[in-house]
Amino acid sequence: MKSKIIYILVYSFMWLLACLPFRVLYWISDFMYFCIYYIGHYRRGVVRMNLKNSFPEKSDKERLKIEREFYHYFSDYMVEDVKLLHMSSKDLCSRMTYKNTEQYLNFIEKYGGIIIMIPHYANYEWLIGMGAIMKPEDIPAQVYKPLKDKYFDELFKRIRSRFGGYNIPKHSTAREIIRIKRAGKKMAIGLITDQWPSGRGRYWTTFLGQETAFINGADRIAHLVDYPVFYCDLAKPRRGYCEATFKLLTEHPKELPDDRIIEMFVRCLEKTIIRKPAYWLWSHKRWKLTRDEFEAKQK
Repeated sequence: MKSKIIYILVYSFMWLLACLPFRVLYWISDFMYFCIYYIGHYRRGVVRMNLKNSFPEKSDKERLKIEREFYHYFSDYMVEDVKLLHMSSKDLCSRMTYKNTEQYLNFIEKYGGIIIMIPHYANYEWLIGMGAIMKPEDIPAQVYKPLKDKYFDELFKRIRSRFGGYNIPKHSTAREIIRIKRAGKKMAIGLITDQWPSGRGRYWTTFLGQETAFINGADRIAHLVDYPVFYCDLAKPRRGYCEATFKLLTEHPKELPDDRIIEMFVRCLEKTIIRKPAYWLWSHKRWKLTRDEFEAKQK
């Protein structure tokens, strides 16, 4: 009962906030930045350590500039995410633009589906509107990790399905994709691929100069259904706008060895981050363990 009351209060507040125009939301974002960065020091130690380990060649001044830009972006990201509760499809499409859509759509038609590997970069949440450029009968699916609180889980599912998106729980990804495929439906499957892997499936590689584990679920799904795989290269041309370019990694996943696709994703992600470091989620505890530490823990 307590969780439901909190959910109602939070949802009501978020809905009222989402009704505000962008210019007012960005005033709120500027205030949030000051509170989060200068007063609350939200995960500042994590961000600072991640940047230092990823860019040892940069000076303290250069890394501090990236750090502050990140917190400005992070504050914007939060209000932009809330705005999804009230944005129209037309407004979202005017702010989230897609490049090279011809290849993207042709491959959905030709193969019955594609897989899109997505990083926590720029406003990746706005990709839920990608169904607007697909055929109405095709399914824009997104794999997500369910939240423990059922009310807040329902809230985020509601936000992510507002524009026709279909939510697939992480634990039933393969089963649900096969079900949709057997039903004769065509789809674009979005998979966030750059977080610390909490389950068994993981792939170790060097990323930003550090030994890093990645989820290899996208690689396994690609080999299972043999859909073309794209990397979603995101960019923020200016405040309140985002661009997505889908770069083909492979047209035939089954022709590649295991983990080759995830390695290709990692190399693309490095280029995206190096181009504009501030727009990646540096507040994530991305490097929890080294490979030796992880393997020692498993013994």
